[in-house]
Amino acid sequence: MSFEVPASVRPLRDAVYAFMTERVEPNENALHQGDVDLLRSLQREAKAEGLWALGHPKEIGGGGLPFLDYVYVNEIQGRSEYGQIVLGTYTLQDSLMLHKYAARTQRERFLLPLVQGDISPSFAMTEPGISSSDPTQLQTTATLENGEWVIRGRKWFTTGAERAAYTTVMCRTEENASPYLSFSMILVPTDTPGYTIVRDTPVLGLHDGHYEVFYDEVRVPEENLLGPRGHGFVIAQERLGPGRIFHCMRWLGQAQRAFDLMCERLHQREAFGGPLAGKQLLQQHVFESYSEIQAARLLTLHAAHKIDSGDQARVEIAAIKVAGARMLHNVIDRAIQVYGAEGLTEDTPLDRMYRHARAGRIYDGPDEVHISRTGQRILKEYEKGGRWTF
Repeated sequence: MSFEVPASVRPLRDAVYAFMTERVEPNENALHQGDVDLLRSLQREAKAEGLWALGHPKEIGGGGLPFLDYVYVNEIQGRSEYGQIVLGTYTLQDSLMLHKYAARTQRERFLLPLVQGDISPSFAMTEPGISSSDPTQLQTTATLENGEWVIRGRKWFTTGAERAAYTTVMCRTEENASPYLSFSMILVPTDTPGYTIVRDTPVLGLHDGHYEVFYDEVRVPEENLLGPRGHGFVIAQERLGPGRIFHCMRWLGQAQRAFDLMCERLHQREAFGGPLAGKQLLQQHVFESYSEIQAARLLTLHAAHKIDSGDQARVEIAAIKVAGARMLHNVIDRAIQVYGAEGLTEDTPLDRMYRHARAGRIYDGPDEVHISRTGQRILKEYEKGGRWTF
């Protein structure tokens, strides 16, 4: 199994790299300020250059890039938090979910416009005051009344809810089923009466559109159910599995960008009679960052290969989720240390990158859950008299 970038993917990967470094990264400050016209302009350019929605299946209007090829490209677009938005892959998890489970009318209303970038999605699972590591405790309910789902409850960290055309809401629909067959996914247009955005929840000081939403007797048609009734957990896990791979590859892009910034800074700055690049302790920062990036990258590509072969790769995905988030934090932290006080300011992208990195250890499952379940799965193989094969 080779982890080299396939020759067939390199030209496309190079084109994405050029687009990111020449057009997206230099415009980040304007995008931070919410320049919608600039965002739309960059999206049009991406479409014109054949870089739009590369990972989406062709049959729904995407680029049809094979999973492993897309993994290599995703690494590059991850250099900026706007990469996936500008290149039309921000919607990939939702598109794949709808592609598998949506009925015909749902596909026409939501899926096709989603892939084209005409509408944005949002996904509501977590709730205030409820441990997200045990989603069987979720309290939001939906009851079927006269052909309509009536949704009552409160969700938060519904990313992008303010600009989204709809939210996929995970809510309790079954009263006497097992905990993992008690929840369903329901599509809720955000202009539905009773759908009320309470606030944009700041994350480490960043107002990045993670909204708290109140569902006050929200009524939607019965046919807005996504997939089989009571299969919310199944759908959620299918959505999160590949999504964690995508997160980890984008983290690698962020880490590589921070690594570039650090190494360039070491050559640019002088102190105590010579360039910082000549100081052994700072050379150690380079060594440790390189080692962690490369280790996380190989772990991630190994997990991607297993998924591509049809394996659920639960141990591998859990491992990269933890290792990748730690690696990202460490690499950015060292880059900030090299920049000194400037690294703490908005004069470099490192301050935002650092705050996003810390959140990575919590969303899509906190480290502790992934560590515990991975240990359990490995130990179970030995309990059965086997061993873990590396």
